[in-house]
Amino acid sequence: MKLLVDMNLSPEWVEVLSRAGWQVIHWSTAGPATAADTELLAWARDHNYVVLTQDLDSGQLLFHTREIGPSVVLLRIRKELDPLQQARICQIPRMAQGALETGALVSIDERRARLRRLPIQSGDNT
Repeated sequence: MKLLVDMNLSPEWVEVLSRAGWQVIHWSTAGPATAADTELLAWARDHNYVVLTQDLDSGQLLFHTREIGPSVVLLRIRKELDPLQQARICQIPRMAQGALETGALVSIDERRARLRRLPIQSGDNT
């Protein structure tokens, strides 16, 4: 499974996730910094990447378009560069890998992670 780190996250995530065994790139090496969310999501879908982001719009776009991909890991944490949170975040995609490979939205906050299969249904909260 390949991970694409969104522009709204530090490029430091590439090193952190690589050390944890992930194949990962930062969007700054794949597309323009000014790209719309839809462009980034389309690129990730076309190139079989899971998007790691803090952008709440990603979940909203998946909900409104009823797309089945790309999968998104949404970070809802205040201190993204906290080593304890980083270690935790590196493990969660591994635990959810099967769902992420077939289409899922994983939201991670300081205490828990929540998984929703894609397409997101009307009864789900995003």
